[in-house]
Amino acid sequence: VRLVESGGGSVQAGGSLTLSCAASGSTFSINVAAWYRQAPGKQREMVARLRSGGGSPDYGDAVKGRFTISRDNAKNTIDLEMTDLKPEDTALYLCNAKTWGPSEYWGQGTQVTVSS
Repeated sequence: VRLVESGGGSVQAGGSLTLSCAASGSTFSINVAAWYRQAPGKQREMVARLRSGGGSPDYGDAVKGRFTISRDNAKNTIDLEMTDLKPEDTALYLCNAKTWGPSEYWGQGTQVTVSS
């Protein structure tokens, strides 16, 4: 499975961005799709997670109510809609996929910078 993120950029506080993760390869084997982020000097944290079997997505406490994860199986994309962005959302955002294998894959990341 190969993951390529896009959609990052610079935005002012209160703005919105939508990140997209294009998956290729054995995408049918993806069990869990997720977005993580890592800010300089901080640990990597889970932002949003979606399981293939259905059910509600999981969100990190810091983004609940502001971010929405979705998966389009026809397009093989995993999107992250981010609204009401805050300076503390500034980070490298990484797409993650876990397969039934189980194996885990990461993209290279896309930078999001939020200015106050």
